Amino acid sequence: MPSLFQRLSSLWKKPQPAAPVRTPRLSPPARAMTKTVTSSEKAQPEPIFGHAQFLNEELIYTVLRTCHDPEIPLNIVDLGLIYGVHIDNDRVNVTMTLTTQGCGMGSYISHDAQEKLLSLPGVSEAIVEIVWEPPWTPERISPEGRKTLGLPD
Repeated sequence: MPSLFQRLSSLWKKPQPAAPVRTPRLSPPARAMTKTVTSSEKAQPEPIFGHAQFLNEELIYTVLRTCHDPEIPLNIVDLGLIYGVHIDNDRVNVTMTLTTQGCGMGSYISHDAQEKLLSLPGVSEAIVEIVWEPPWTPERISPEGRKTLGLPD
């Protein structure tokens, strides 16, 4: 029986396309009703996404599922690399790890995640922090990810 490393290596050599991930469509904000402003009143622009109240963990995880480790045909959420998400108004902090400390793709993966988070309307800052504790193990791979990689449950 091939080892986990041998199975992952065979996938690296013959990457399988990842299943497409549906991202939620955000409806455009409702237009504010217009009113006549007199010269004594100053028109104040209204924020489009008032403190990014639409942001939630489910949306963040959906976006992170579009980020893939280029060496493994699996998204970073199902691979078990995401340790936590914290949303503070319009700021998103993600704590993640990599499969190994020597992973040369770490900066690529974290930058990709950060860019995709920043593309969300209402996100002004996205911080993706890579940590090494607790260390990643194959047990962190989701059941869907295990199926994709051909690993036993």
